Amino acid sequence: MRVIGTAGHVDHGKSTLVSALTGINPDRLKEEQSREMTIELGFAWMTLPDGEEVGIIDVPGHRDFIENMLSGVGGIDSVIFVVAADEGIMPQTREHLAILDILNISGGVVALTKTDLVDDPEWLELVEEDLRLLLQGTVLAVAPFIRVSARKGTGLTELVAAIEDTLRLTPPRIDRDKPRLSIDRVFTIAGFGTVVTGTLMDGNLKIGDEIEILPTGLRGRVRGLQTHKKKEEVARAGTRTAVNINGIEVDQIRRGDVLTKPGTYQAVSRMDVHFKLLSDVSTSIHHNELVKIFHGAAESTARVRLLGTEELRPGQEGWLQLELDQPLVAIHGDRYILRRPSPGETLGGGEVVDAFPKRRHKRFDMDVIARLEKLQRGTPEDLLYQALLQSGPLTEKELKEKLSLSGDEFSATLERLKQAGQIHLLPSDASAQNEILFSASWLEQETTRVLELLEQFHQKYPLRAGMPREELKSRLKYSGRVFLALMLYWTEQNKISEIKGSLKKTGHEIHFNADQQRSIALLKREFDRSPYSPPSVKDCRQITGDEVYEALLATGELIQLTPEVVFSARDYERLVEELKDWLDEKGTVTVAEFRDRYQTSRRYALAFLEYMDQTGVTLRDGDVRRAKRSGAK
Repeated sequence: MRVIGTAGHVDHGKSTLVSALTGINPDRLKEEQSREMTIELGFAWMTLPDGEEVGIIDVPGHRDFIENMLSGVGGIDSVIFVVAADEGIMPQTREHLAILDILNISGGVVALTKTDLVDDPEWLELVEEDLRLLLQGTVLAVAPFIRVSARKGTGLTELVAAIEDTLRLTPPRIDRDKPRLSIDRVFTIAGFGTVVTGTLMDGNLKIGDEIEILPTGLRGRVRGLQTHKKKEEVARAGTRTAVNINGIEVDQIRRGDVLTKPGTYQAVSRMDVHFKLLSDVSTSIHHNELVKIFHGAAESTARVRLLGTEELRPGQEGWLQLELDQPLVAIHGDRYILRRPSPGETLGGGEVVDAFPKRRHKRFDMDVIARLEKLQRGTPEDLLYQALLQSGPLTEKELKEKLSLSGDEFSATLERLKQAGQIHLLPSDASAQNEILFSASWLEQETTRVLELLEQFHQKYPLRAGMPREELKSRLKYSGRVFLALMLYWTEQNKISEIKGSLKKTGHEIHFNADQQRSIALLKREFDRSPYSPPSVKDCRQITGDEVYEALLATGELIQLTPEVVFSARDYERLVEELKDWLDEKGTVTVAEFRDRYQTSRRYALAFLEYMDQTGVTLRDGDVRRAKRSGAK
């Protein structure tokens, strides 16, 4: 599924054309409908003849709303570039084209609208000739021209066919299984709660997924998903998606925030970027100038740090370090737009080269410029590390398949990154035969995350030994092999430990308060009074309460043999040792013999001996039990 957008000057018929194509009025605000002018983003959808469903984002054309336009075009695959036949090229025609060019939108269709208002064929030819000259050297240089009249319905079939052909040639989005949805609308629906919409740039979202809103870091869960007003179990990369969220209020989210899975991305407050200043801007751009940056649906003010030069003149390219006032979620290769705040003017834009610079650069350090140029071109180390960072943990074979490096170059590059500590190779099983690659930053981030999860669990359940292993695995959403590798790593690093299937932070201990200690002392007296006919599980729970009882099991102070029978650890261990001595001396034991020796009932004797069978101490042979020898079945 793809998303296409409209672009073009105000009142050139973008919304009317979308309505004619889809039957949906994208102007959802009363003010828009009364003024017949798109102010906010509008949304519609249609099914192409080949069966593909496409979403359409209708953007404002008026210069006063150009910044609303920018929040919509970042997530489109192609564009319908609208020019009214009766007016031809206008100011926002040029500005929208420049924006499409900066964002490197891969292609589109030129819709020459309102042809029913032009009676002179030569005029249409002149408008098209002017447009072709304007489009030379841009992303729309080879775009087909379709003459249409939305009001009369002419040319619509040809326009749909041209859209279908263009999308067929547009490469699909790369799905790295790292969902990123830049939020362009936030609202609430009675009975459902918070809903956000946007274009899902990567990965999939499923109902029940834990999600994170960046840059705030708020966590919630996906309650429901819709694409084009149809409920979905899974939302896929490239689709216009509405996400109903549990656990986050509508006033805690704003347009431009990014919805993703926890630990997948980070918000940044500083970026190194390559920048091209448009040739028709009013003035040069200078160091420390205040600008607005538009990235996805997000907008932030930023200070420009010019690198390697005192100024950039119209039409020039160069390097900037942007110091953002509000954090954004960006990665290497993302496109962005810069505008001058006042008077409003689109300056240009380019590509994010380093989304995580460690410090402010010295402005005229040629080593910095050389590094940025190399990063833009992509050294083998950069390419390999970025691939791993974006894809998440992979085997060597899987990572190699994602890159165009030769076998020797891949091996040498990987070794350099491992030696530098940027990549870790961890075994995913005890045999160390199957190893997985982790980026150092991802591993550090996930280590912090799992320790926070365990700490939260310990605080919520202070009498539990730890979080059940399967619960932690479910919450982390890792594949089985990645989870095993991380468990081995965290255990080896003494970050966590495991007790009877529960995981805890190293150093965490269960502590009982005074009332709980008194109930434990009372229970111990009951066991001391009758060690071989101890109180039942039900009696124990009544004395201590369920939580304390479960804690005593978790710490190993009690050993529960059956749903009804439990022994103190001290008595249980003594019985096991004495049973082994008995079998060494006599060879066999029966339930009756055990019962009589310890003056207990058949219930306890049978429960204990059956537990010995289960734990491999004994082997039943008819009515007797023998010591289980090594290798016996």
